[in-house]
Amino acid sequence: MKKDKFKGYAKWGYIFCIPFFLAYAIFQLYPTVYTIIIGFTDLKGVTTTTFHFLKNPFENYSFILGNSMFRKAFGNTIKLWVCNFIPQISLALLLTAWFTDRRFKIRGQGFFKVIFYLPNIITAATVAILFSALFGFPMGPVNDILQNLGLIKEPYNFLIKKHASQYIVMFIQTWQWYGYTTVILISGVLGISTEIFEAAEVDGASGWQTFWLITIPNLKTILLFTLVTSLIGGLNMFDIPQLFVFGGGPDNATMTTNIFIYNQAFKGSYQYNKASAASMIMFVIIVVVSAILFYLLRDKDEAALERIKKEASKAKKQRDKEAAKASASAGE
Repeated sequence: MKKDKFKGYAKWGYIFCIPFFLAYAIFQLYPTVYTIIIGFTDLKGVTTTTFHFLKNPFENYSFILGNSMFRKAFGNTIKLWVCNFIPQISLALLLTAWFTDRRFKIRGQGFFKVIFYLPNIITAATVAILFSALFGFPMGPVNDILQNLGLIKEPYNFLIKKHASQYIVMFIQTWQWYGYTTVILISGVLGISTEIFEAAEVDGASGWQTFWLITIPNLKTILLFTLVTSLIGGLNMFDIPQLFVFGGGPDNATMTTNIFIYNQAFKGSYQYNKASAASMIMFVIIVVVSAILFYLLRDKDEAALERIKKEASKAKKQRDKEAAKASASAGE
């Protein structure tokens, strides 16, 4: 009777899941599969709905990989991500060490966490437009401050200088995401057993020794999560470089792969097939790099224990098999 009751509950659970699976199939699965397909076709244009598969199915991929603009955009993407992730994670680790050190009793921690996290709540498009106005030329708050301080004599046009634009985009990315990373790391530290920290205090470990020798090793999983999610977000960077200096300028200095894909699909000849190929190339790169990171940063002790368990289970099955054969032989 109870089993039938549980089966009834399970049925309603599946029914309530149907809307999610329908929404996923329509708005995510279908577009993804369609994007993969048109990467092997000649589909172009806004109103075109018919397409033909190419004789050389990898023609679009060869074009993208040999395209100098794509290689430049990919190099920009890597540079912008690395140069914003390093200061971002460094600042987040420093703030985490400060907030979680048992020797400090910081008041108003909730207020500080809200302030740090606040930039992440603002949409990236809004942030890009805000900073574009701050660094405006010839009149802008940053230019006014620098002139009043005597650091520059004439207004400086940040928006047409390649390196200046890249540095500003890196700063925006760091400023927008360091709070999120800090909150994630603090949550990870709060999940570590307090007994470990108490034992370190008894042994006379300093704050930095406790942080580097206890906190960081126990945060390996959280750090891996932060690294992989930041990598995925960094390689998909679009809003800020697109809107800060429109179109990834100046001289394509802030053009990322997503801006390149956008230009291929929605500008000029509307080459959906080549945009699809570029998207799939980036997808493969993200999957491969993420898999490598998971492998390199895996818990080796846990992996070794799992391997020992598998070997023990395999040996037990072998022994049971041999025992069964011996029993059958004795019966005969």
